[in-house]
Amino acid sequence: MIRFLQPWGLLALLPVAAVAGAYLWRQWRRRVHAVRFSNLELLRAIAPSGLGWRRHVAPAAFLLSLVALTGALARPAIDREEPLERATVVLAIDVSLSMEAEDVAPTRLAAAQAAAVEFVRDLPPQHHVGLVAFARSASILVPPTTDRDPVVRAIEGLELAEATATGEAVFTSLEAVRMVPAAGAEEPPPARILLLSDGYRTYGRSTQEAATAAVEAGVPVSTIAFGTDQGMVEIGGQLHQVPVDRRALAALAETTGGHYYEAASLPELTAVYEDMGSSIGHQVVPREVTQWAIAGALLLALVAGGLSLLWTSRLP
Repeated sequence: MIRFLQPWGLLALLPVAAVAGAYLWRQWRRRVHAVRFSNLELLRAIAPSGLGWRRHVAPAAFLLSLVALTGALARPAIDREEPLERATVVLAIDVSLSMEAEDVAPTRLAAAQAAAVEFVRDLPPQHHVGLVAFARSASILVPPTTDRDPVVRAIEGLELAEATATGEAVFTSLEAVRMVPAAGAEEPPPARILLLSDGYRTYGRSTQEAATAAVEAGVPVSTIAFGTDQGMVEIGGQLHQVPVDRRALAALAETTGGHYYEAASLPELTAVYEDMGSSIGHQVVPREVTQWAIAGALLLALVAGGLSLLWTSRLP
């Protein structure tokens, strides 16, 4: 799709339209004067052989060259998608004991690991990817890096622990984002946190505090509520139901400008990661094509001049 970076430049079309109107008016006036000549046979005898339709080709090419120059003044550009060179994605994965539930085969954690590994490997190579695991506390297992192997190994080696500190996961993920090398840039890197959890927060700072910190840092948090309300785990010899806290996860995503998803199976979780990848994988960058508009204007001007010299021995 073509758009103009300086659309006010298109105002120059007004004088071009005036020139075109003047040319048409001139042709009409010329025809009226010719019809007024009383002796048409004598007119045909003394008038030179006309060019017919060819006399309009050079002026038309000249006017088109002016239109092309006007377009160049408005700086036309074509939008294209490019990978974000410093884009950072921090995966925050819940490893609380509830992730041992088997309502998602083979277990919630195993399904989450499989989908996360596929997501990491499918990201554009320019992206930085980090990994945070959280239970009673949150820790950075792998700082953001473009090397996929350590991230994959860390995902595959996740181990369960007690409690769920969802808010701490966001705070720790923000720390991971700040670890991305500046690479000469003054602004922080474009980043997003992808948080997967299956249960209610039981420890640490609240998700509301975490959302406020993420908003201040300008980092959206997208959340995945993973699992079903029928999930059960055995803790201390007793079965406990482990439903999903959808409301808190949805509020966290909405407050920070992220996206909220629900997934109750491995295929659904994989589809969520694919959607996330498409939403964070690229940025739309306008590619200016002003030089092509100028080249077109030059070509049309040359055509107008060449045809005018060929047919009338003068420039238009």
